[in-house]
Amino acid sequence: MDNEQPHQEHVKCVVVGDTAVGKTRLICARACNARLTLNQLLTTHIPTVWAIDQYRIYKEVLERSCEVVDGVNVSLRLWDTFGDHDKDRRFAYGRSDVVLLCFSIANPMSLRNCKVVWYPEIRRFCPSTPIVLVGCKNDLRYMYRDEQFLSLCRDRSPFFRPLRESDILSPEQGRSVAKEIGAPYYETSVLTHFGVNEVFENVIRAALLSRRQQRFWMTNLKHVQRPLLQVPFCPPEPRPPQVIVPPPQFEDDMLSLLHSQMYTDVIFLTGKVGFAAHKSVLSAVCNSLYKLFTIDIAAEGTLGGRSASDSSVVSSSDSSVGNFNTDTEQLLTDSPHSVITCASFCLSRSHHNANQNNVSEARHGSVRRRSSCQIHPESLSHGTNITTGVRRILDHRAFQCISIERCEGLDHRGRVTSSIQTIVTLANVITPSAMQNCLRFLYTGGLDHKMCINMTELLEAAELMDIPELQTFDREVCSPVQLIIGNGQHTQKDFSAELHGKFAQRVRNRMREVCLHQGLFSDVYFQLEDGLCCAHKPILMARCDVMAAMFRGDFRESSAKVVHFPGVNKCCFQQLLVYLYTDEIDDTVIPSNCLELLELANRLCLPRLVGLVEQKVILDLIKYSNAGKDTTEHALRLLEPCQMHNADQLADWCLYHIAVNYNDICRKTPKLLRNLHPENQAYLNRNRWPPVWYLKEYDYYERCVRERQWQEKPPKVFKRHRNNSTSGCLCFTTRNRNSDSKRAYRTV
Repeated sequence: MDNEQPHQEHVKCVVVGDTAVGKTRLICARACNARLTLNQLLTTHIPTVWAIDQYRIYKEVLERSCEVVDGVNVSLRLWDTFGDHDKDRRFAYGRSDVVLLCFSIANPMSLRNCKVVWYPEIRRFCPSTPIVLVGCKNDLRYMYRDEQFLSLCRDRSPFFRPLRESDILSPEQGRSVAKEIGAPYYETSVLTHFGVNEVFENVIRAALLSRRQQRFWMTNLKHVQRPLLQVPFCPPEPRPPQVIVPPPQFEDDMLSLLHSQMYTDVIFLTGKVGFAAHKSVLSAVCNSLYKLFTIDIAAEGTLGGRSASDSSVVSSSDSSVGNFNTDTEQLLTDSPHSVITCASFCLSRSHHNANQNNVSEARHGSVRRRSSCQIHPESLSHGTNITTGVRRILDHRAFQCISIERCEGLDHRGRVTSSIQTIVTLANVITPSAMQNCLRFLYTGGLDHKMCINMTELLEAAELMDIPELQTFDREVCSPVQLIIGNGQHTQKDFSAELHGKFAQRVRNRMREVCLHQGLFSDVYFQLEDGLCCAHKPILMARCDVMAAMFRGDFRESSAKVVHFPGVNKCCFQQLLVYLYTDEIDDTVIPSNCLELLELANRLCLPRLVGLVEQKVILDLIKYSNAGKDTTEHALRLLEPCQMHNADQLADWCLYHIAVNYNDICRKTPKLLRNLHPENQAYLNRNRWPPVWYLKEYDYYERCVRERQWQEKPPKVFKRHRNNSTSGCLCFTTRNRNSDSKRAYRTV
């Protein structure tokens, strides 16, 4: 051997085994400290041999071969071989001190060949050389079901056959073969580096023990131990499943509500153009519109409490029909963009033929409206019936007058129907395009980039209507120079992220206060198990397809004033409304009461609500667990109902949580485990952590450690001294003459 040093033991280790079991990778991991990724390990196998002359060529390899084992300075030289059975390996076996026999734990045939092929060959060339059996690719025992591993294998080859559970060898099987051939057994993993250094340390021990038997006079080998026991490898704790919440559609739903004109109850007139909207949405978004819609139109005098910019409102009652004529038209847009929360009173407009001119629908001097819902006076927050034909002139810079009119139109079935609308006539200075952009901003919190926007007109309209958020947008986000933006190009963003976030949060809070808590301008009641709950049809239809089908279809609920909703309590329905109105999960949703909301969300086909509930419940359970609280009972209780209601992510997390705490659950509440569905029990038995094979291996390891300690340091045997003075037939004591004589001697 090259570079031999005095007082150093050289150990030649020959590595043999079937092809592609990981011999060369194992040698490189020890000799070169090679760290490989999963992608590198899954490359197509090319038979290679690690050359022995690398100890002479590379200084680092030679230095890494030196090691001190049990006080003996050793230089380990590894000899790689081809795994083909027909190769002549007599030269490799020559003067070998130890043979490392490798197999793959994912290849049962390689373990069989260790006993049938390789062991006879080793004994033919090396009759007395010690053998160490090593199971390579130990990581596959838990990775064969890993999604990342399977996807990489599929990408590597379309003909990839995934590993089956029957392909994985247990440690007990490898240890059984090792016992038959009289060799110690170890396992290694090049990916995790488990057992790499440990295996070669014990390989050195096996070689030095054999050398000590032949050279008994060598005193430096007397402290060499037997190959040590290997602590069994515990697979890493599985990663918790990730919760993916569907992206929000709140703004898109609100924009579709603005464009579809469902159940509108207010019309803004700017010259000859009319814009239909929803009072509940505008009241929640804009304070000035909230004050406008909540005044008593029939009362005269000023409106107290209005700011100077709003001016006082002075009006007089008028029984005339209003200032509509055949030249009044309605401006509708049909570009689907993101929107904010909205609600309606008691009218709706179909989304069909929305761009038709209302002039052709005018009858007897009034504007026809398309409606699909009956008037429900009881749902008014004021508690009084609406009187039509009432008009009030306003002393305001933006709003000239407000009136209540009955308008005719066509519903979604094409039948003529009438609805009551609040008509607001705007000042001439507010142009139709500016009003259209104002409504879009109030509904969505942004502007349409594809439209030509005159920022001067928009800023003036925002100031007159007292929309401070839109004014902030004009002054801080846009250039101070008044620009006309067109041709689909916008030099500035719609709204900065910070301003948009603040505006959206304010809108959510106001929607919760005005629409949910106050029930302002609600137009439908739901009869629940424990009481009534009011809501707004337009919001429900825009945010939930099932609600839209129910109110728009040929169902009795489409024209009912009270909708019966069996099997749902008021608390759960309020949690549903919080999501529909704010796109947020209610704070009252906790792990103990989330199942009813999950069931309702699944019934109404609301995947985002299901995802939000799953996310909040999982975060709460993790918080409880970090605080030291036991959450396994929650997971056991939620598992199967979540599977029933398509809350798959929460069900997967519950399975994960039960699997990683399986031993504690078996010890504390085994009855709850036995009550689970057989499929869930089978899954948990297969995926429990730590796995059953590890627990068995660890018990075997502890038993072997105790036996070895007993062999190396046997306990002292204490002889039992029999007291003859207390022995006798039938438990009668007999006197000992010697003791009597001694006693007599002492007395003398």
